[in-house]
Amino acid sequence: MDFSETYKHSGPCAWSPNGRMLATAVDFRLVVRDADSLQVLQLFSCLDKINQIEWASDSTYILCALYKRSLIQVWSVAQPEWICKIDNGPAGLVHARWCPDGRGILATSSFQLKITFWSLVTKHSESLQWPKLVMRGVSFSHDGKFAAVATRRDCKDFVNILTSESWELVTRFEVGTADLADLAWAPDDGSIAVWDSILDYKMLIYSPDGRLTAQYSAYENALGIKTASWSPSGQFLAIGSFDQTARVLNHLTWRPFGEFIHTPTIRPNGAVAVYRELEEGRHVVLEGRAEGLTNGMQFREAAAAAADAQGAREGPTKARYEVVDEQVVAVPNRKPEPDKPNPKQGIGLLEWSPDSQYLATRNDSMPTAVWVWSMPSLELTAVLIQKEPVKAATWDPTSARLAIVTGTARVFLWAPDGASCVHVPLADFHAVGLRWNPAGNAFVLLDKDTFCCAFVPRTDEYEGH
Repeated sequence: MDFSETYKHSGPCAWSPNGRMLATAVDFRLVVRDADSLQVLQLFSCLDKINQIEWASDSTYILCALYKRSLIQVWSVAQPEWICKIDNGPAGLVHARWCPDGRGILATSSFQLKITFWSLVTKHSESLQWPKLVMRGVSFSHDGKFAAVATRRDCKDFVNILTSESWELVTRFEVGTADLADLAWAPDDGSIAVWDSILDYKMLIYSPDGRLTAQYSAYENALGIKTASWSPSGQFLAIGSFDQTARVLNHLTWRPFGEFIHTPTIRPNGAVAVYRELEEGRHVVLEGRAEGLTNGMQFREAAAAAADAQGAREGPTKARYEVVDEQVVAVPNRKPEPDKPNPKQGIGLLEWSPDSQYLATRNDSMPTAVWVWSMPSLELTAVLIQKEPVKAATWDPTSARLAIVTGTARVFLWAPDGASCVHVPLADFHAVGLRWNPAGNAFVLLDKDTFCCAFVPRTDEYEGH
């Protein structure tokens, strides 16, 4: 694995859908780089700080949302002289996104007053009042023809089906939620999953014409659904709950055929491999000469004293994975604080592998562990226990390869044939975010205000050697 040098960023970062370019924001500047060489291809200056960037589906245009000015600026990589500005008006701007065709933009106003469709082709706009949510509550069909938008009026939740090209209303129907949390269109476009807030465990499956085809509730009178995710194949719907269990529904009966319980102890066996991050020691580099240190004890004492002295600097900590062969392995567990809202418990991460063969999960009350479940066997395959809480865990878009970062100078990789730990050879770099290139040959590691690229061989390149 090769690493680039670090570059500045101020938050937003996105690969182009074709995997050939990388766009980053540096305050009010949009920087577009070549994905392989990281050389600057285009540099655009916006009118204010960039809060959000997003590529069009054909990698031709990039939108920059400037929330403070209620403005969207759109740039063309091929024609840098082309300029487009969208003023969302006094209603404000809190989020923007592309329509699937890459020629229409949806802008959500402040206080969810309306969501406006702006066409780059016809230059007209259409608005839908009272969108329920800001970043969630909008899902496009996978053929790109329709959009499902959640709205709320008169204390009732509705799902609106609109055409994505002209934003014409096709149908609208009321859903049986008390406080809709999100919705998601199935990959086969035949169903729309709608789920309620954490106060009521309710998963509803609707057809696009508004017919309720299924309803599922695992339990009552307790905190319910925290996350939900369709598998890429569309055969499975994973539900992460506050009872520390991930349930997988099948698309035929809409009943769970797998319940994955995250227990505080694990018994490794031939089917389950437990990997634990092991630090091999932090070494101290002494400035100057260490004279008169005749034995190891004296050296260790001098090193300990030097660690607190001004003239000492700390070298990088070496780490690796060890395969745990203990009969019972305890997973570090943190009890949620009862006097604080949004308790850190339940399944907060659900990530499907691109082939739908594996499901990666994280129980937020066990934040240092990533669990990998096998769909063919419906069993736990691997558990990766880190030293620090997991910040991000993302699958390679082209293969069953999982990358994990924990806010340290390390990247952890898992594949069905094993796991590895890679040190990032950059000074004062702590990876808190990760973005895979759609081609699967690189990913971006994000620190607070810097980023670097890691270039990795594709899995088919491994197999060719």
